Amino acid sequence: MAISKSAALAVFWVLSQFVRGQNVTDNLKYVNQLIGSANGGNVFPGATLPYGMAKAVADVDSESNQGGFTTEGGNVTGFSTMHDSGTGGSPSLGTFAFFPYASCAGGDINGCAFPKKARKIHYKPESVKASPGYFHIELQSGVAAEMTTAHHTSLFRFKFPSTGDSSPLLLLDLTDLSDSRQDNATIQVDETTGRMSGSSRFNPSFGTGTYVAYFCADFKGASIRENGIFVNSRASANVKDLKINRSINGYPLPGGGFIRFSENPSDGVLARIAVSYISSEQACSNAEAEIPDFDFGATHTAAESAWREKLSPITVSSEGVDSSLVTNFYSGIYRTMVNPQNYTGENPKWDSGEPYFDSFYCLWDSFRSQLPFLTINDPKALTQMVRSLIDTYQHEGWLPDCRMSLCKGYTQGGSNADVVLTDAFIKGLTDGIDWDVGYEAVVKDAEVEPFFWSVEGRGGLDSWKSLGYVPTQDFDYKGFGTITRSVSRTLEYAYNDFCIAQMANKLGKTDDLEKYKESSGNWESLFSKNQTSFFRNGSDTGFVGFFQGRYQNGTWHNQDPLWCSTIDNYSGKSCSLQNTGQETFESSLWEYGFYVPGDQAALIDLYGGRDGFVKRLDYLHDQNITYIGNEPSFLTVFQYHYAGRPALSAKRSHFYIPRYFSPQNDGLPGNDDSGAMGSFVAMSMMGLFPNPGQNVYLITPPYFPSVSIKSPLNGKTATIRNVNFDPTYETIYIQSATLDGEPYTKNWIDHSFFTDGKELVLTLGRNESSWGTQIEDLPPSLSEYSGGNGTTNGTSGKTLGRREITMQMLKARAGLGSVDVVGLGA
Repeated sequence: MAISKSAALAVFWVLSQFVRGQNVTDNLKYVNQLIGSANGGNVFPGATLPYGMAKAVADVDSESNQGGFTTEGGNVTGFSTMHDSGTGGSPSLGTFAFFPYASCAGGDINGCAFPKKARKIHYKPESVKASPGYFHIELQSGVAAEMTTAHHTSLFRFKFPSTGDSSPLLLLDLTDLSDSRQDNATIQVDETTGRMSGSSRFNPSFGTGTYVAYFCADFKGASIRENGIFVNSRASANVKDLKINRSINGYPLPGGGFIRFSENPSDGVLARIAVSYISSEQACSNAEAEIPDFDFGATHTAAESAWREKLSPITVSSEGVDSSLVTNFYSGIYRTMVNPQNYTGENPKWDSGEPYFDSFYCLWDSFRSQLPFLTINDPKALTQMVRSLIDTYQHEGWLPDCRMSLCKGYTQGGSNADVVLTDAFIKGLTDGIDWDVGYEAVVKDAEVEPFFWSVEGRGGLDSWKSLGYVPTQDFDYKGFGTITRSVSRTLEYAYNDFCIAQMANKLGKTDDLEKYKESSGNWESLFSKNQTSFFRNGSDTGFVGFFQGRYQNGTWHNQDPLWCSTIDNYSGKSCSLQNTGQETFESSLWEYGFYVPGDQAALIDLYGGRDGFVKRLDYLHDQNITYIGNEPSFLTVFQYHYAGRPALSAKRSHFYIPRYFSPQNDGLPGNDDSGAMGSFVAMSMMGLFPNPGQNVYLITPPYFPSVSIKSPLNGKTATIRNVNFDPTYETIYIQSATLDGEPYTKNWIDHSFFTDGKELVLTLGRNESSWGTQIEDLPPSLSEYSGGNGTTNGTSGKTLGRREITMQMLKARAGLGSVDVVGLGA
């Protein structure tokens, strides 16, 4: 029986009010911070504040301990208070670890095993408990440890078993997780108060240089029996000061301080430790200001409140939804705010009064969805991060691409801080950001080659400007870095320039707009139209035409398009920053074949039109060539939108979640990369995925009946509602949509949706529809979309033709003569 439109709207209004009543109210309870604590997720699962410097957890010796603790067994080596989350490379931070002993054999302090490798001990897996601002674990020795944090300060409570000599001991170690401590670490132990203070110099885990960290530790809950220092396997209460070198055998000499208590109180011993990059005195001041009374309960409550506030802007209706999906969603949001870390006031290199954030590890990972997500959920923090990036440029000469522990991290591809700044700029963030200086910084990335471009800026700029690409085995005498990744760098430089053009346009810099819009098309220079792709067994993938490395003389390199993919079975290749690396970074030519975020229309034409593009994109996913555990895969899940097939983006999203992202300890497909994986989950399940550096969110149905996002800047609430929501996720295809009550056919939306508090209502069905499929519905692209499914229309053809002419001019200027022009018509 048919019902009137007004009656249908009335029914929907009643249902929507019911759904609103089902909204999650305490998002904190849905956070599982142990997700990614196994299977190489490398998360930090311990106690911290949002963007906090103090990060307390048990450190273990198992693999994938980059975040300190894993749930894969292993032995606890200590309890430290500085960590990063989800990183690759060497274990990060893990400085100044405590280690608790119930007693020492024979009642003699030298009856305790002090070196890390000798003292390590198994933990009881069932004892592990983690929640925002809190972590608990029990060792096989019977010692239980729980911890919470303020911003710079951690508070540990150690409870010792009643067995032993009733003189429990705490050690403080002058090393870090990766044993990178250098010479001249120090510790001073106050005989009366028990306070320990000192410093150590360490190496960063993925960068150059060294950093010095300082600490200040105090104790409460039991009277002091004795204290002092230890070196190697021996300790003395007669010595209170220590300076120790590294040793000559590639492993730091064990050393640090200890404190032994006269009794074993039933409610445990409290150990408060604060850290600083300025001085031990500042570390002590941090501790005394943040946790003055050693009040564990109050500190824990304050940490929970801080997290509750950060998790509050986004609420979902959970009616009929499996609770594991709600946990997956909010746990992903949580992880986006563990790193970067707010080190404001802790930067010894300069004091400008600007915010200072660290642990951008790395922007190559976080620019794609993590930082765009914070633009929605925590724009105030993202604004501070942008100010910090610009301030770093002003004091060190370049925007960082990767930065940790005050050190320059290695650049993995392009100068992707350009994308981060552009994304914030075009979405209207201001509040103290000097956008004139920000623009100056991104232009310097494009125009000036640094001497050491492995850690900042771009390399190969002479070739980039003369040839229109970064050559394989480039001759570059002006700056130095690893001469690899010519394809991925070319594609990323092109998109970096696309972003600069957007900033130039909004700032009214017409000449720059045309210049960088032109160079943003340099990606076409590396399209080899005759490149084939075969599996190792000789079978043909059936696709021809891939990006490929190119030498300075214009001839082609010959990297197999499947190398560095998930199904790459070849051996003896490097796909990262090694000197023997390929021309793509951590991904294949197949996957980089879709990395043209600014001009999808031209790329679609290059691949034979919409059907050809979709067929190739399907093959990338269906043949498991892409790796959803690495960030270049993220946008490929949703690029069907550009071919007018948004339903396929929704289908692909549900293929990966929760199959590859689930609320289990091993529930991540790869390193969380400082919350990048968390943001992929959050934005995918929210139903609005960004094309970073553009004012574009690609629309798919949320995984919930409705999602509401309250702007932290103006308090307005944006809402996405699903009509015909199906918790079995059979009905995931948009049939029609309204925006603020008016029909809406575009398959994308811009940032004003959030700032203006709009309402998007999606009516769902079980089959793909015509919604969002027309040319006028597609997301913006530098070139115009084809009128049909194959050939380009006039405007798009002219764009490509102009690029061909430009390539001829560049080649003539470089003396390359009659080298064939790549691109359409070559």
